[in-house]
Amino acid sequence: MIKLYVVPGSNPSMSARLALEHKRLPYERVDLIPTIHMAFLRLAGFAARTVPALRIDGRRVQGSLAVARALDELRAEPPLFPADPERRLRVEEAERWGEAVLQPIPRRLAWWAIKRERRALRSFAEGAELHVPIGLAIHAAGPIIRFEIHTHGATDETVQADLRGLPKTLSRIDAWIGGGVIGGATPNAADFQIAPSVRLLMCSDQLRPRIAERPCGRLAARLIPELPGRIGPVLPPPWLPG
Repeated sequence: MIKLYVVPGSNPSMSARLALEHKRLPYERVDLIPTIHMAFLRLAGFAARTVPALRIDGRRVQGSLAVARALDELRAEPPLFPADPERRLRVEEAERWGEAVLQPIPRRLAWWAIKRERRALRSFAEGAELHVPIGLAIHAAGPIIRFEIHTHGATDETVQADLRGLPKTLSRIDAWIGGGVIGGATPNAADFQIAPSVRLLMCSDQLRPRIAERPCGRLAARLIPELPGRIGPVLPPPWLPG
């Protein structure tokens, strides 16, 4: 019995979902409300407060990196990592970068934007079962938005810095695709780590045209054809990358 705890719109939560589906492992998904999920996970016996959180027959695993390795232990085929040691090192390097460097960028952007366009919350919750009326959740979302912005450092300064660095960030992903580290016929753990973050960036109406036709944009759309969430034109035009 596998149970996966996620937060709607969470890119690492999508990483875990992709890995489970790649393994063809049936699982039950539990959607949690942002911020409130922290207390829920502690009550459910998890050591940390982060998603994705996976329970496999009583074993508890948290974080997209740990989930990928736990699933490879649980079912060897199809693998999430190459058998060749040198290729595995390259995949793990890309995967770690995707988790530590790339993953926070679209998360900061999303919360910064939601503060200015609260109705975007409804689009991210599409298809989720939160067990509360979505209208009520949006109406009461002010403290959650403030907490998430503070937690992730989603300030004007950090979002501007993220956007200035975005061309270089995307070029690094494109280079890994060109080098065969990710983007192959059979996806690996780094594909599943990086693609959800690129796909979350593409939820922005202003960023999607700048990403969609790049190799990383095509990879994200191939692995995640549909992702709930839409952010309107809230970014000041001078902030947008060339």
